[in-house]
Amino acid sequence: MRKLKNSELDRKSLEEFKASEKTPIVIVLDNVRSLNNIGSVFRTSDALLIEAVYLCGITATPPHRELHKTALGAEDSVHWEYFKNTEDALVQLKENGFEIYSVEQAENSVSLENFETDASKKYALVFGNEVKGVQQKVVDASDGCIEIPQFGTKHSFNISVSCGIVLWDLFSKMNYRK
Repeated sequence: MRKLKNSELDRKSLEEFKASEKTPIVIVLDNVRSLNNIGSVFRTSDALLIEAVYLCGITATPPHRELHKTALGAEDSVHWEYFKNTEDALVQLKENGFEIYSVEQAENSVSLENFETDASKKYALVFGNEVKGVQQKVVDASDGCIEIPQFGTKHSFNISVSCGIVLWDLFSKMNYRK
């Protein structure tokens, strides 16, 4: 077995990426403070052709040197918008036909493995602050909550890990389990 070189991976150019059909998912970052987490979300979003990343509240925006360290240029390929208030982002998403799911531990949440996607729907996934999670008023404005099952002693995953887990699960359900 031989490790492939980057030149052998047949990745899209920036222009090809921008012209590509996107996965109908928007990521909403609700007051995420870590620039490394934000950059990682951009990089994962690029890998899975995610439609957009909405940066809300205290969430930093490109261009930023620390964000770029983990995004590695994905902040240039993935469409992003900034909203002072997360609720304003949700209003826009609902007006554009998105179903909104906060990724949060909440009453009546749906465990990720039981969440069913529908090819005719567009999804917005809200990920919250590293300490406080998704704001309650944002949870209230969501169509539901998705929870990632956990079996150890910790109460949560890092936000960039949570985003990767949920995006891959939804992406695979939307693209491979038709």
